[in-house]
Amino acid sequence: MASSIKQIALKTIQLEAQSISELAAYINDDFEKAVNSIAAVRGRVVISGIGKSAVIAQKIVATLNSTGTPSVFMHAADAIHGDLGMVQQDDVVIIISKSGESPEIKVLVPLIKNFGNTLVAIVGSTESFLAKQADILLNTTVSQEACPNNLAPTTSTTAQLVMGDALAICLMELKGFQSDDFAKFHPGGMLGKKLYLRVADLYINNEKPSVTASQSLKEVIVEMTSKRLGITAVTDGDNNLLGIITDGDLRRMLEKTADIEKITAGEIMTANPVTIGPDALAVDALDMLRKKEITQLAVTLDKKYSGIIHLHDLVKEGLI
Repeated sequence: MASSIKQIALKTIQLEAQSISELAAYINDDFEKAVNSIAAVRGRVVISGIGKSAVIAQKIVATLNSTGTPSVFMHAADAIHGDLGMVQQDDVVIIISKSGESPEIKVLVPLIKNFGNTLVAIVGSTESFLAKQADILLNTTVSQEACPNNLAPTTSTTAQLVMGDALAICLMELKGFQSDDFAKFHPGGMLGKKLYLRVADLYINNEKPSVTASQSLKEVIVEMTSKRLGITAVTDGDNNLLGIITDGDLRRMLEKTADIEKITAGEIMTANPVTIGPDALAVDALDMLRKKEITQLAVTLDKKYSGIIHLHDLVKEGLI
């Protein structure tokens, strides 16, 4: 039975993969027209459907909104019972349907046409009512559902979803939508932190250990232990960063040197250390720490010492 389950799963994946591959033949002038029409719209994109297609419509709406194309979902059944009021004069309307013949769709389409909005159909039957009434036709015909009875929407909804993704990505490219724009719409969660959290947001919460090059080893140890970051900066009188001393530097010095009474900070510091600016992304700080296999970075601005960012700061924010 286990073997049979694996075979069924593999067949499902193969059928759905095939349906996606077949979409390449449907990327035509109408697809280009759809992208240009949406990019030029002064209003929003209103996407509607019923049944499983309505679920796909909601996902496409979410994708478009998060990538800079204002969109709203309108259930086809609710549309003909009052929700049609959300369609404004400058909107583009997309209706998604496999058959293009659902009763709700047949009622909705003439109303949209009467409003004068551009109607885009994402439909699996090019001879359907919806396909023939649409201003722009995006074909998502599939040869077979993954369902063994060829009934449950599976490959057809996958094709609809991918067509929606293709629209969204083309619109992103056309509008020059960058990671900074993406961050504006994703301020929460891990994705948001990776896109907007900066070094300056973290190091200011830490102590700022610092000694001069002439200070004694005892003073270095006191500074490091009191600030509890396992590191101290070595600076000059103008707050320029000369070097750093870590707890690792102390251990290595003690292993090599017996007479420690006259040792100064300048003698054991690591000169020209790896630093990072306060405006750098926190995720870039994490990348530097990993590549250098260290746990702290000195933060500098125009060579002036600002503070320390520690690996623990990034762990607390969930970036690891």
